[in-house]
Amino acid sequence: MRIGELAAQTGLSKDAIRFYEKIGLVTGRRLANGYRDFPPEAVLWLQYVRTAQKLGFSLTEIAQHGEELRDAPDSADALSALLAEKIQLIDARIAELATLRADLAARVGTGCPLRAAEQVG
Repeated sequence: MRIGELAAQTGLSKDAIRFYEKIGLVTGRRLANGYRDFPPEAVLWLQYVRTAQKLGFSLTEIAQHGEELRDAPDSADALSALLAEKIQLIDARIAELATLRADLAARVGTGCPLRAAEQVG
């Protein structure tokens, strides 16, 4: 299918599809007239990419795991492992943000909130 049809079926812009192609997330072949031709399974794959992005996965992360997921996009084990790993990263980030919030809260009303915490008081 040509890029316009792929864009219509996925809700992505042609530019987004070209970008995904450039970074290797989707592959199309070139026809003799220079048009891109994408396989029908590109629709499902690009929908997966969009969902993964909404779940907080970066394009880099999606690309890193792309081969294994393209081969088994509905594999509960593979997806569960990736989701569990992402949850661990989110939990670590939440802990970092909680520490940062506590540090900021300790500095509120100190007169000079940019001074080191040991100097405040």
